[in-house]
Amino acid sequence: MTDTKAPMFTRRQLVTLIWPLLLEQFLSVSMGMADTLMVSGVGEAAVSSVSLVDSLNILILQILAALASGGAVVASQYLGRQDGDNARRSAAQLFSVVGIATGAAMVVCIVLSRVILRGVFGSIDEDVMAFSQIYFIISAVSYPFMGLYSAGAALFRAQGNSKVSMRASLVMNVINIGGNALLIYGFGLGVLGAALATLFGRVVAAVWVLVQQQQMENPLRVSELADLLPRRELAGRILAIGVPSGLENGMFQIGKLCVSSLTSTLGTAAIAANAVAGTVSTMANIPGNTMSLAMIPVVGRCLGAGDKKQAKHYAWLLLGIAAAGLLVTNAVLLLVIPAVAGWFSLSAEALAMCVTVVRWFSVFSVFFWAGSFTLPNALRSGGDAKFTMLVSIVSMWTFRVVLSYFFVLQLHMGLTGVWFGMFIDWICRCLCFGIRFIRGKWMEHEVI
Repeated sequence: MTDTKAPMFTRRQLVTLIWPLLLEQFLSVSMGMADTLMVSGVGEAAVSSVSLVDSLNILILQILAALASGGAVVASQYLGRQDGDNARRSAAQLFSVVGIATGAAMVVCIVLSRVILRGVFGSIDEDVMAFSQIYFIISAVSYPFMGLYSAGAALFRAQGNSKVSMRASLVMNVINIGGNALLIYGFGLGVLGAALATLFGRVVAAVWVLVQQQQMENPLRVSELADLLPRRELAGRILAIGVPSGLENGMFQIGKLCVSSLTSTLGTAAIAANAVAGTVSTMANIPGNTMSLAMIPVVGRCLGAGDKKQAKHYAWLLLGIAAAGLLVTNAVLLLVIPAVAGWFSLSAEALAMCVTVVRWFSVFSVFFWAGSFTLPNALRSGGDAKFTMLVSIVSMWTFRVVLSYFFVLQLHMGLTGVWFGMFIDWICRCLCFGIRFIRGKWMEHEVI
């Protein structure tokens, strides 16, 4: 007589989780592109300032997203164990951790805005500095709201409900685009208008998610204010996953900034080609990013229930869906990139470079992107965050950064050399994460 457990997730439940995540990713990428195009009409100094500050914003927001994922892993495992009380307490602790972290980041960035900008970007023109400081200060005000939105969205995904974050993302992006149109073009506020539109969109998204979070039927609602008081044990479990993931994301963004400085030495055409290639390639990554988000609630709940076999089964399933999706999107990108790149009014030299690197990207992405960036979230769901952090940081700096400089400065490969450094980084990550996953050590950690 065989003892077969019922599946943790039905096909309908997986579809219900995945399709809103897919739409949310598409909205985020496509509206981000529209946002960039709208701000570009303000002028070169304004565009430069927004671009510079956004590189810092991405660094900070990636760290916040990592903290939120730590809370989602802990909550997912408690839900899988059917421990409702600790699941609710862990949700409350996530809001406390994120609130404290974002509040501190906001104060530091507002008080030291000029010092930070000078320290990171060195000597920049005074008009660019003035715009940058305005945009940075208002962006900093939005950090707590973005943190609360990220925490709430992660907790809804932990329950298998991704529609709330999808709707909030839609509202946030529509407000951002509409606010840009009104404040930039209608009232002529320029960079100030772009910053205010982003702030207002994030405030509305945070309020929306928090209101939904506190609905009576939500198993992760904060039922008592006392649960928000920092608790060492629960907060420690969240931080044990969130801090390594945050360091990983932070070092990743810093490495990208180093590579960007290398790209800037290759001339204006290379800078423009790299910017367009980076923007366009994010569209092809949407299936992989979607499955990355789905990994945490699905695999986390299986492990919380003590079912390692199903955890591995669903991880393989989501990884396979990611790979199939990446095959489709990259095949399309491979064919249409000359026409798409032409939308951005590039010079003939820049257009040729852009098409070349994106076509290489499409080939390598099909084979290595999912293993590099989707699979690690399965490992993190099992509490293996330190391993993913170490592999990602070592691979990033050894291959993406050092090899990029070698390919460009020694082998004179130009922009293609920068991208090949990234591809080799992917291959290293894929091998390390794949071996770790197959051996099963990632499921041996005690998260809760």
